[in-house]
Amino acid sequence: MGKPVGRILVSNDDGINAPGIKTTTKIAKALSDDVWVVAPAEEMSGASHSLSLSKPLRMKKLGPRRFAITGTPTDCVMVATRHLMKDKLPDLILSGVNFGQNIAEDVSYSGTVAVAKEGTLLGIPSIAMSQAINFADPIGAYLPKFEVAEKYAPAIIRNLLKLDWQKGTLININFPDIEPSQKPKIRITKQGLRDKRILGLEARTEPHGNTYFWYRFERALSTPHKGTDIEAIMQGDISITPLHMDHTSASLTKKLAKLF
Repeated sequence: MGKPVGRILVSNDDGINAPGIKTTTKIAKALSDDVWVVAPAEEMSGASHSLSLSKPLRMKKLGPRRFAITGTPTDCVMVATRHLMKDKLPDLILSGVNFGQNIAEDVSYSGTVAVAKEGTLLGIPSIAMSQAINFADPIGAYLPKFEVAEKYAPAIIRNLLKLDWQKGTLININFPDIEPSQKPKIRITKQGLRDKRILGLEARTEPHGNTYFWYRFERALSTPHKGTDIEAIMQGDISITPLHMDHTSASLTKKLAKLF
């Protein structure tokens, strides 16, 4: 089993009652006896790295070391580290397991990844985890196989924690939509970029004539580039992608320096 990891904070963006956070809690308890769960009271998918600056945050204790926050995933990390756990910060932050993959440009929108981003800013090793779904399934009938993440995550996390992570780096793990009995490869990948849009916008009209909108997911499959998280998930493998908080473009910086 290995030695305990230490104190772990678990959060997500699907909400405190989401099935994926139950999986993450199981994963965390396989690594540590000191597990705290602080998550949004409601689903906050797509909240990215946002803060609730215009309204108060309310906290509800749901059990020992288990709290719901009326805010974003980042708010949850804030409350956990600046209030609940301020006297002894977590040694590791685990986010997810998200309902659906967070690959390619998803990482910009994802509240799951944002939990890990905030932890990284605090200097805490942070890992975002997502379970891929099959978009060929009927809409509304997606059944993420969280057992895949539960089976493979503990050993992967132990291995990751053997490394001296580069400052400002978080880890984004995506588990494929496969049967738990299958044996996927573990691939170190780079962030991909879809060549087909999957996020659509549908306009509807209220009885009073006002227009409103719903986002919807398209079923288009991108052509993946070699070595990307998209390729790994489409081929049924586990994708581990290190992401850096520094968004600076080194190549363009040099060009701009010459221009100005």
